[in-house]
Amino acid sequence: MAAKLTTEEALIWVMVTTSAADHAMTEAEMEKLGRLVSTLPAFEGYEGPLARTVELCVGNLGHEGGLDEILNLIDEAIPPRLRETAYALAVEVAAVDLLVRQEELVFLQMLEDRLELPKLAVAAIEHSARVRYRRLG
Repeated sequence: MAAKLTTEEALIWVMVTTSAADHAMTEAEMEKLGRLVSTLPAFEGYEGPLARTVELCVGNLGHEGGLDEILNLIDEAIPPRLRETAYALAVEVAAVDLLVRQEELVFLQMLEDRLELPKLAVAAIEHSARVRYRRLG
């Protein structure tokens, strides 16, 4: 298990864990993750490589109690002002397939609880994703 994560690594781990929650990290999810890391201001200090950060997270998911430990590391590394950002990134990765699976919903609930996010903020983030990913028909 990683000893400590940088804030940028923790945000990436949030997205990777969301993607892996249903045991199927899709190409669309990984592409979205890469685009977010390369474009968002929260990742300006990230020095990568992204593939290595993703590998470390996935490797830790396979350990007994790995999910709880990952949530602990995320909780320690993400400052209060970026907790809603972390949740928004998780929702963005979950929504990219246009189908949020039950396992992803469970992880999002766990993340919400661990980061002690306000219910109103969570609802707004989720609503925003639904609106952005709405289809024409």
